[in-house]
Amino acid sequence: MKNRLSQNDVTNRVNVESPAAVRDAVLALYAARYPGADLSVIERAFADIEALFEGRFPGYLACDTLYHDLRHTLDMTLATARLIEAHDRVHAAPERLGVRRAILGVVIALLHDSGYLKRTSEAHIENGAVFTKTHVTRSGEFLRRYLPTLGYGAEADLAAELVHFTGYERDLDDIKVESGPDRLLGCIVGTADLIGQMSDRMYLEKCRAFLYEEFVWGSVARERLPDGREIVRYASADDLIFKTPGFYEYVARERILNKLGAQDRYAAVHFGGPNLYQEEIDRNMRYLRDTLASADLSRLRRACYSLSQRQRKAA
Repeated sequence: MKNRLSQNDVTNRVNVESPAAVRDAVLALYAARYPGADLSVIERAFADIEALFEGRFPGYLACDTLYHDLRHTLDMTLATARLIEAHDRVHAAPERLGVRRAILGVVIALLHDSGYLKRTSEAHIENGAVFTKTHVTRSGEFLRRYLPTLGYGAEADLAAELVHFTGYERDLDDIKVESGPDRLLGCIVGTADLIGQMSDRMYLEKCRAFLYEEFVWGSVARERLPDGREIVRYASADDLIFKTPGFYEYVARERILNKLGAQDRYAAVHFGGPNLYQEEIDRNMRYLRDTLASADLSRLRRACYSLSQRQRKAA
């Protein structure tokens, strides 16, 4: 897409740095798909997630991770709502997820990275990315405490399991969800997490500038084993960029198409034509391969910023 603004989604119409803009887009989708449904839970959840990331939620400090920031959460939440809406549009009543699961999916999406947020008692920890390897479990714990406040206490334990579809702490086959519709919801949220971030107009620059830094904090770039040996996964930010095409082809695409059941097909249903998420991912990957072939990483020159940085400066 030509002239796509950095702050906009794949349609270039929704500002994914604005909680209000994304909230309104989700509400419009669901109001049309589920006429007459009470969607106030979604409005409350959007207000709470904004407060959480900005450091106004009781017991928590503001987000300080640069890659996994509020923008990423909003982007993938919009993708989640679009996939759910499209699924329920094309299926008959017995196979639809229904409005309650649709709302639950949005809440899980909004809180899927809440595990990166430091509690006030964790102020001594230098950066929330320290929790990279355990952030999904921490997000599940947040959901388990939070959902009863929304009237979704019956789904709290389920949500704590479904959020694992967005991470790598457990193999997807080991996630304990028996219900077919519930498992499908997890697959949709997990798919949205991947296609949302990889279609971001600043994805490549953010990987180089921000994701590598988080991997260093989280002992992912380099990991010291109990026997003293060191595993070096990414020797530098540039090394991460060189390995990104392989991650996409052999990890992300494999996960989306096979492990998560190709739920991204509903994006084409939503848009009524091409899958705009896939088009933007393909554009990013083409540009990256051309850049790597030229051995000139200075071509990754889009202005790169994080909402976490902006919020700290504003404070």
